[in-house]
Amino acid sequence: MLEILKEVFNVVLPVILCAGVGFAIAILKVPFDTKMIGRLVANVGYPTLVIAHLSASKVDLGSFGLMVAAALAMLASYVVIVTVLLKILGLPLRAFLSPMTLGNVGNIGLPITALAFGDAGLTYSFAFLLVVLLGIFTYGTWVPKNEFTLRALVASPVIYAIAIALVLLGTGTALPAPLHSTFKILGGLAIPLMLLTLGYTLATLTVSSFWRGALLAVLHLAMTLGVALVLVALFGFTGTERGVFVLMAVMPSSVATYLFVELYVPERASDVASLILVSTLMTIVVLPLLLTYAV
Repeated sequence: MLEILKEVFNVVLPVILCAGVGFAIAILKVPFDTKMIGRLVANVGYPTLVIAHLSASKVDLGSFGLMVAAALAMLASYVVIVTVLLKILGLPLRAFLSPMTLGNVGNIGLPITALAFGDAGLTYSFAFLLVVLLGIFTYGTWVPKNEFTLRALVASPVIYAIAIALVLLGTGTALPAPLHSTFKILGGLAIPLMLLTLGYTLATLTVSSFWRGALLAVLHLAMTLGVALVLVALFGFTGTERGVFVLMAVMPSSVATYLFVELYVPERASDVASLILVSTLMTIVVLPLLLTYAV
């Protein structure tokens, strides 16, 4: 348990520290073009990250498919619940639907489940990664942009990246070493740049923005935990499957969702930044408790 607790801090604290660098950039008034960086991440960083990450994975396709189905059911449940919740609170779907429904399953979820459950845990975790990435680059883009068109989907580089990665994954084909290394380098841009952008925006937070984000973070945690426990029972998951599902379901709000809010709903960017920050900080407390239950 102590080793797992240490890993939680090892994973979460770098996220906070990287955002802190972005915060310092804003305080020091260093020029920082958030919109340009957002487009760079969406069109280059994430597509290459997907191909580099999934194409190098070895997973059992049967287990992978079952967990994909469960992750899709989880995401659908979140969307329904959050839509009703935001209507009650009088908050715009454009700004809050994607950060309230799409979790940070990549740079936090994957290392945690790998430590707790080994290779079997990673098999199930990749299913969540795929579903969340699809969510980010479909409705996670459409809703903030307020544009629901097939053209937007076809124009999204990450959709092609997912298709390529699935073909490579399903056929057990590896990319040529130079190409894999290139994609890995370019994919490495995505997470640090988004964390810097997150921290940059946090420097502009007002008190009202912080408390609104904190309230949404608490509601997010309650919703995700409740849905996870219900779906674990419905799908009959036990052991590693149950543990991975619960852990991945309660991941904090994805930093990637902030990209599209910043681009298309900038007046709500500070609220979403606060939500992401608080939900990530809550992970430090919540994950050790959940790991005690899951492992």
